[in-house]
Amino acid sequence: MTENLKGTTTVGIVCKDGVVLAADRRASLGNMVLSEGVTKVFQIDDHLAIAGAGTVGDILSLVRLLRAEAKLYRAKVGRGMSVKALATLTSNILHSGRGFAYMAWFLVGGYDSAPRLYSIDAAGGVTEDRFTAAGSGMEFAFSVLEENYRDDLALEDGIKLALKAIKAATKRDVFTGGGVTLVTITEEGYREWSEEELKSLLE
Repeated sequence: MTENLKGTTTVGIVCKDGVVLAADRRASLGNMVLSEGVTKVFQIDDHLAIAGAGTVGDILSLVRLLRAEAKLYRAKVGRGMSVKALATLTSNILHSGRGFAYMAWFLVGGYDSAPRLYSIDAAGGVTEDRFTAAGSGMEFAFSVLEENYRDDLALEDGIKLALKAIKAATKRDVFTGGGVTLVTITEEGYREWSEEELKSLLE
């Protein structure tokens, strides 16, 4: 991730049986590549995840806060937070810090009664989406998503589409690269896919 608000590519897709969140792994500072192995997708609870594009410190700080809030909610209420509740909480935190803003754009995905996906900008604006992208490569990712998305997409096809969208951004955006982190959230819960599993799926 870069010091630039938009320097990376994250993708979210709602499928008929789950949600896919994916992001590249390149960390950059200005025009310099710092790392090719940075994680930008994070588990918040058994059925919740978040992907961030922007300043690494802000993203990690918010992830720590959201994980703590999710644990507290589960302890108090006896069940996990809904996807909408996590999106609302994220929005409230971002909006309340407008004077000292989190320099990041977040995708919140998860599964409660159904798979759900929300896009949340740095000012706390929330949009529920069927598919979305954020970061410096989002235009290239969106072109692939717009062309190929359909409402009855199976999870496996959603994974392939997310990888295709990230690949398109990698080819055209200098801030995107270094491989892909991809997770799925279904009724069974959160799962991070290994590079070997993704490679096997595409063969």
